[in-house]
Parts: sequence; structure tokens; C-alpha cells
Amino acid sequence: ETPTMPVPVTRPTTGPAAIEKQPTLLDQMGGPMGFVYSTVPVVVFVAANSFLSLPMTIGISIAVGLGLTGFRLLRRERFTSAVGSLLGVAVAAGLVAWTGSARDFFVIGIWASLAGFVVTLGSVLARRPVTGVVWNALHGGKHDWRADRTVLRAHDVATLAAALVFGSRFAIQQWLYLADSTGGLGVARIAMGTPLTVLAALVVVWAFRRSTKH
Repeated sequence: ETPTMPVPVTRPTTGPAAIEKQPTLLDQMGGPMGFVYSTVPVVVFVAANSFLSLPMTIGISIAVGLGLTGFRLLRRERFTSAVGSLLGVAVAAGLVAWTGSARDFFVIGIWASLAGFVVTLGSVLARRPVTGVVWNALHGGKHDWRADRTVLRAHDVATLAAALVFGSRFAIQQWLYLADSTGGLGVARIAMGTPLTVLAALVVVWAFRRSTKH
């Protein structure tokens, strides 16, 4: 499954709610297990494809997806998150079965990255960086945040960081896709998944806090 950008959640800094332990950025992204959940299906698919026929590879990938879903449900994780992970694997495997090409296991994530790049970069060019739009929506949608140059600049930086992540994912993985390098796609998906998402999310959190302060 393709890791996605988390939306930072602002919480009260005073009162009873502030006393409760607030989740860290890593917690909001699923913690260390979130990285495992996004990595295992990719590793299994690439490894199985190296030794087995394509139909067997597809079957093993779906079986692993079912196993991970069951495990997550036993851990009482959110049903939508657990099933969503399985759905991602099933759709990718179904596309591979339809086209007969192992590299198509990654095609949905590749084009999703392109869509993310277009949206984030386009929002900056339109002077409405998407992270600022989200921040304002979470705060009632009543702030004239674009009138504050400091806040607008912070969201320009945060949204461009997200655009850089999406753009680099698309460029590198599309190149590997055209080169028909399934193993390379697997490595790129893992290396450019959660690690880059965390880095971009840190910039977004910085922009949110800066906006709230101003």
C-alpha cells in the first residue's frame, strides 16, 4: 500500500485535554508497525516474483494481505485501516493478473504520486497552498491566513516539500517502470515511502505550528 501524507492534528495546550498524552507524529502515521504494514506486501511480491510464476506470486501476495488484515483486526486497529490495506494489495494484484505484467503491481502508486504532485504544486502556483487550506479548515475556516506573509510562506514551503516527495516518487518509479525493473520498483517504493513521508510531514507540522502561533 502506498503510504499517504498525514494531516497534523492540533490539540488544546491548556485544560484537561492538554494533560492527556498527545500522540507523536510517528504515532499518527501508525507507529513502527505502520512502516511494516506498508513494506511487507511489497517485499513479499518482489521476492515471490523472483522465484515463482506470476499466478503463484499473486496468490501469495493476497494471502499475505489477508494475514496482515487479520492480525491488525486482532490488535483492534481501526477496521477501515485494516481493510483498506488489504484492498490496496487486492487491487494491485488484480491489475497484475489483468495485464500479465509484474511491474503493474506498482502502477497505481506511481500515478497517485503524479496526481499528488500536480495538486500540491498547482495549489502553490495558485497562491493557495493546500497545507494552508487544510490548516484553516481545521480551525473553523475563518482565518485570513493568506494575508499574513509569514504564514503563507510557511505553507508554501510545506506544500512544496510535499510536492517534492510526490514528484520524486513519480519520476524515479516511472523511470524504473519503463525499464521494467520490478525489483528496483520494490526498493524505490520502500525507500521513498514512509521515510520521505515522515520528512515531509515534519515540515507540514512546522507550518501548522507557525500558523497557529501567528
